[in-house]
Amino acid sequence: MSLDETDATPSADAALPGALPDELRAELIAFRRDLHMHPELGNCEFRTTAALKARLEKAGLTPRVLPSGTGLICDIGPWDGVTPALALRGDIDALPIPDTKTVPYRSTVPDRAHACGHDVHTTVVLGAGLVLAELAREGRLRRPVRLLFQPAEEVLPGGAADAVDGGVLDGVGRILALHCDPKVEVGRIGLRTGPITSACDRLEVSLDGPGGHTARPHLTTDLVTATAKVITEVPALLARRVDARSGLAVTWGRVESGHACNVIPQHAELSATVRCLDLPAWYAAPDLVHAAIDEIATLHRAKSEINYIRGVPPVVNEETSTELLRDAMVARRGSYAVEDTEQSLGGEDFSWYLEKVPGAMARLGVRRVGDTTRRDLHAGDFDVDEGAIAVGVELFTAAALLDRNVL
Repeated sequence: MSLDETDATPSADAALPGALPDELRAELIAFRRDLHMHPELGNCEFRTTAALKARLEKAGLTPRVLPSGTGLICDIGPWDGVTPALALRGDIDALPIPDTKTVPYRSTVPDRAHACGHDVHTTVVLGAGLVLAELAREGRLRRPVRLLFQPAEEVLPGGAADAVDGGVLDGVGRILALHCDPKVEVGRIGLRTGPITSACDRLEVSLDGPGGHTARPHLTTDLVTATAKVITEVPALLARRVDARSGLAVTWGRVESGHACNVIPQHAELSATVRCLDLPAWYAAPDLVHAAIDEIATLHRAKSEINYIRGVPPVVNEETSTELLRDAMVARRGSYAVEDTEQSLGGEDFSWYLEKVPGAMARLGVRRVGDTTRRDLHAGDFDVDEGAIAVGVELFTAAALLDRNVL
């Protein structure tokens, strides 16, 4: 089935615009490729912010750069001082990994890549803003819309928390977002009411002992064994102290200790992520993890120092907002274009907005039709079918036009 085919005739809502003009499609693809070639890390997205500001101003809009110096918001449409705005959020930062693709728009910045699709998210929100601005000039936009281009999504606890503190939700009644999903075919979106991502925190652990000779481990703290026990037994211990349905998981990503094969070291360092599927487990996780590590370390006569760094809670899609996204996609592309999606263990700072206002995130299909290669986010070869940009723009513009309920 091609990108524009559906299994049902889209709703004939007169308020919905037609397909994106070819000229705008080409412009948005070029804009995305420019971002892809010039990725910037969290809180350093100055070029990206300038490019967005310039294009929005060219469209006659008045974007405002966030207090942090990167990212911006831009309001579109009528404002009566009462009707809450619908916010459309796109994240603008890249990742500190090399781009390994062989494409004309490969990253020009060493060890920097848009390997999570933020360039697509940003371009979709920009495209939706350009379409909605034209509709507002024609008097066809029923409620105000705020474009939110957010920095530092990849930096725990996420740039969304700073954006909220900076007042980006003032006057907002609902917020929508999307995220590229390489498992979903282009032309479709994945939706889920309730939790769609997991909570994600970071854990740094130091273990210490007096050290000694490997010939006499009984006379000292066998720190390597103690470290190994913390690595293997802490996750197992936690699995018996929380409800298994919460999905609380500690996964180690770094361990360093020792310099010689016959010397028991004095110091070890470990790093991990802590993920869980529900809010109660997330609230309890720091105390549970601290207790488990201390218990295992003490058993093996090691001193522990724990730095538990709060990340983000789960993204919990609100029902009405999720149905708005569903209705918008069905209206544009038919019921075939919507599929159910599972809760992932990935973290997303969009959750901070949902602590304040209702909203939902959709998974945007970016897998090329017929491509059976297994791809994932945060990989150097990550890429998308750029037809997904038009799909995302259609989704957001339809949602803005169909969302007639004042919250």
